[in-house]
Amino acid sequence: MSDQQDYIPPKVWTWAKPNGGTFADTNRPVAGATHERELPVGRHPLQLYSLGTPNGVKVTIMLEELLERGHTGAEYDAWLIEIKKGDQFGSGFVAVNPNSKIPALVDQSLTEPLSVFETGSILVYLAEKFGEFLPKDIAGRTDVLNWLFWQVGSTPYFGGGFTHFYSYAPVKIEYAIDRFAMEMKRQLDVLDRRLADRQYIAGHDYSIADMAIFPWYGGLVMGLYDTAGEFLSVHEYGNVVRWAEEIAARPAVQRGRMVNRTWGDDLTRQLPERHDPTDFLTKTKDKLPG
Repeated sequence: MSDQQDYIPPKVWTWAKPNGGTFADTNRPVAGATHERELPVGRHPLQLYSLGTPNGVKVTIMLEELLERGHTGAEYDAWLIEIKKGDQFGSGFVAVNPNSKIPALVDQSLTEPLSVFETGSILVYLAEKFGEFLPKDIAGRTDVLNWLFWQVGSTPYFGGGFTHFYSYAPVKIEYAIDRFAMEMKRQLDVLDRRLADRQYIAGHDYSIADMAIFPWYGGLVMGLYDTAGEFLSVHEYGNVVRWAEEIAARPAVQRGRMVNRTWGDDLTRQLPERHDPTDFLTKTKDKLPG
């Protein structure tokens, strides 16, 4: 291991200065709003406030899949929350999600609008509201929820752990990268073994477990995280690659991955806000599937 200056933690930690990494301008050790800003409200039953990160994509995939199955009540407005600008700390967003993390959903179809936050909670809420992508039998439901919560518990090691230290940290720390790379490869092996004898995460039926896991781990094996895939030798996990490619081919997934996306070289794959199904058609000369 390369030599690095030892850090001796103080007796009591204090927030003395920004850490210099990505999001240094918005990271802080306290909660609550930093400014007044009301959230816009569109005409559809569901109002989504989000960004096209892996966590945001979980929900837009779910909404597009519901629409694909004919659930008109799943029509939604997707409003852009730019987290690097601190939009998540506006008073309106904090009122919907006190944790100030995207995505947040408001169901306006009820007598009293209902706020839903945390992606696992949003996926379960939508699955139960529309009766899709979550089995009703106790064994099938439990299996899906097992893997949904596996993703919720595992991915912080991916995003906040490996990706942070590998891509975003102002200083490359060998110990931290090695520690999280080892955990990432273990998690990929968990998925690869799981998918060895089944089409989807919870068996033969596509579910909210797949929608939750795909944007993170599917994106990794499909090369969406710069050089991270090469670094982790993701080609070794053939079952995960097969599963990811199959899900990526779904029309609703293709649409969901575009929503609230504002980066990348291909402008036709970016839809910063979505307020009508026809919004997708303005982004490409050829109609997207579905």
